[in-house]
Amino acid sequence: MSSKKPRRTVEKIRFSIGAKLITIISFIVIISLGSITALVSWLVQEDLRISAEENNFELNRRSAMEAEIMLTNVRSNSRILIQTITALGSQTAIVRESTEFFFNENPQVAAVFFIVPGREDQILVSRRFFASREMNESLAVSFFNRQKAALGRVARGETLLVNAAPHFSRSILAMFFPWQNTGVGGVLFSSEELNNNFGFSINKSYMLNIDGDVVSHADFSLVKNGTNIARMDFVRSILDSSARSRQQLVKTDFGVLQSGGMENRGIFPVISASVKQKFQPLLSLISELTGFSIKRGSGEKPAESRIIRQYVAFTKLNVAGATVITSIEYDKVFDGIITTTRRNIYLTIAVLSISIIFIWFFSKTISIPLKSLAQAAQQIESGVFDFDLQSGNNDEIGVLTSSFEKMCSALRIFGRFTNREIAVKAMRGEIKPGGLPKHGTIFFSDIREFTAKSEHFTRVFGNEASDKIVFWLNNYFTQMIDCVEKTNGVVDKFIGDAVMAHWGTAYTAGSPRKDAFNCVKAALMMRKALFFMNKERQVGDPANPPIRIGCGINTGIVTAGQLGSNRRMEYTVIGDPVNLASRIEALTKPLGADILISENTWNLVGDKFITEEMPPVTVKGKEKPVRIFAVINFAGEEKGPQDIDEVRSLLGIDPPDLEEVDVNTDEKKYKIGEG
Repeated sequence: MSSKKPRRTVEKIRFSIGAKLITIISFIVIISLGSITALVSWLVQEDLRISAEENNFELNRRSAMEAEIMLTNVRSNSRILIQTITALGSQTAIVRESTEFFFNENPQVAAVFFIVPGREDQILVSRRFFASREMNESLAVSFFNRQKAALGRVARGETLLVNAAPHFSRSILAMFFPWQNTGVGGVLFSSEELNNNFGFSINKSYMLNIDGDVVSHADFSLVKNGTNIARMDFVRSILDSSARSRQQLVKTDFGVLQSGGMENRGIFPVISASVKQKFQPLLSLISELTGFSIKRGSGEKPAESRIIRQYVAFTKLNVAGATVITSIEYDKVFDGIITTTRRNIYLTIAVLSISIIFIWFFSKTISIPLKSLAQAAQQIESGVFDFDLQSGNNDEIGVLTSSFEKMCSALRIFGRFTNREIAVKAMRGEIKPGGLPKHGTIFFSDIREFTAKSEHFTRVFGNEASDKIVFWLNNYFTQMIDCVEKTNGVVDKFIGDAVMAHWGTAYTAGSPRKDAFNCVKAALMMRKALFFMNKERQVGDPANPPIRIGCGINTGIVTAGQLGSNRRMEYTVIGDPVNLASRIEALTKPLGADILISENTWNLVGDKFITEEMPPVTVKGKEKPVRIFAVINFAGEEKGPQDIDEVRSLLGIDPPDLEEVDVNTDEKKYKIGEG
């Protein structure tokens, strides 16, 4: 029974000299540098905490300063405009010019609103602001008309900062302030620049108004949804605090949710299900501040508590009672330690690598030559002779390596004159003397017009013709043998310019069908390889003429075994299927095809390839005509030839006239006919 091509496992040396030395040094380096890394992390932890608090507080101070400057400027400029318009009264032209000048100098302002006792309410709108954002100016009017409650508070002396984003779907704030005695002024302005200044980082900054509304945040969705976080304990304490600025460590209780019986890895505030929907914007803000994702689903309920600690710094502005808050998660403060630890690990790896390299070069004079010799011996046992052994040592190991190298050279030369894999199988006892029946696929190929080409070599090169022919043929055989070996075939022999190979004999792909497929695949690979070889040849080069071949393939039961004498033997196959394959190969020339397969092969793999049936052939010794098929291409392959005419056109084969072909002049054992 045939077997697949074996893969011999090479026994490896488990503990070499170099490995032992490397293990010892690695242990010392890891212990020493690991201890240093742990010590450094412990010492710098307190410094990092203090630095993080200072940075968070400084960032809050800068953010508050930017916000206060912006709000103060907007309010001051708006008051100047209102004062100017009030003073000018009926001077319409000057009022218009002043208004245009104001909006040009304050492009972030969308509209100015004021109520002066005894005069009609006025709303001044920046057309440029609304046009550039593709917004309707009437939104400003409708917004101010809805602010009765806010206007009432302002009339009593408050200055209010109102989130207008839910109304405009833009980052817009409104500020209302008392004007003169009982008047009210208001201004609409963009807060996009302020949002961008807050930005996204491990320190989260945002601004609240006096009611706890999130009026500015880098995440616009929180502002757009009108999120209010006044109910959070730490926010309530900030709003109620008399201090203008302060920093504190805040603890917030969170719960891990269960959804549908499966753990939801989000973090959610522990609140009742009845208010969960109402507080969804708040939950989104919490997720943003703490870095934990919030996911909602049916059947969610708190499962366990988790305390999240944050450093929270706040600064109350002198304008509209606004407060800027900046926070950083306590655990993220120590990311610096993680970074330092990571760098120390890199340093450890670098030192360890240098140590390993040093030990490797130190020990290689002994361990590497011995390891190479052990592996070489195992490779020779597996039938691999193509390797070089070199040793620069002038000691006993160097002498042994030199002797081993000479033995390998002799084995390589031996391998070129016999089938190495067959010899290795015989050495292992996998091939016994005598023959065995095998269901194999036989392949023959031959170079067209080889005799004429040989005579041409002789005429052109004279005494050098033999070397030229051998070099030309060896290049050709190298490509063809590669195709056979890549498809698990065995090259049996070279008969002049002809190649004989077989599949499913010495080893099999698993079934006669797979072996036959591999054989035909190898033939198509030869066609492709030969096409590109011919394409790269220089036209008219007498030392490298183009090559065309014919391939014959047949499948059947053959006798495979070692034939010869005690002094010289070879592994080959014999039988009628072999003879038929050779005869089919001879038919490729009169039939104008490069690859022909028998009906036996076609029955196995005809569905895998595009084929065209040729005229049946009557072979001597066969009662019925033999059906043969030309192989065109792989089935379903869109690239390449699709019929025999395209094959002939691709390879430069003249279409034959079967009625005028006298094949008897080429082969006396067959005739072409209708059957």
